[in-house]
Amino acid sequence: MRSLARGAFVAALYALLVVLPPFASFAYGPVQVRVAEALTVLSYLFPETIWGLTLGCFVANVLGGLGFWDFSLGTLCTFLAAFWTSRVRHPLLAPLPPVLVNGFGVAAYLAFLFRVPYGVTASYILLGEAVACYGLGYPLLVALLKRGFRKE
Repeated sequence: MRSLARGAFVAALYALLVVLPPFASFAYGPVQVRVAEALTVLSYLFPETIWGLTLGCFVANVLGGLGFWDFSLGTLCTFLAAFWTSRVRHPLLAPLPPVLVNGFGVAAYLAFLFRVPYGVTASYILLGEAVACYGLGYPLLVALLKRGFRKE
């Protein structure tokens, strides 16, 4: 039951950290810092959050207005990033899968949708993901590890 509650909480928190002001103003588009992506590091410690992250991303992307591409491919990217995060062995590497998967995957369809060069879009998404995942997510993970949580 705790696993289900944790996943549901992460889903709600992810969606809120994307759609609510002021987060929504910089969570969509070819230049973005999606603060909610910091939560992807949680799947390193809690694999049950993979589904919560995926659902939260789906909800946020449906509400975001970019249509099919975003709620299908964006959600798939978040799922893959969270899944691979759950598989890494060292906490320092936990933020890397979302940075790479979203940086290259999300950038591919955003470049197409916004008619912006892929390299430019990938650079901005990689940077935004690094800020969210290493700047916010990694300190969150370190704090949880210091509080006694351990990888299962």
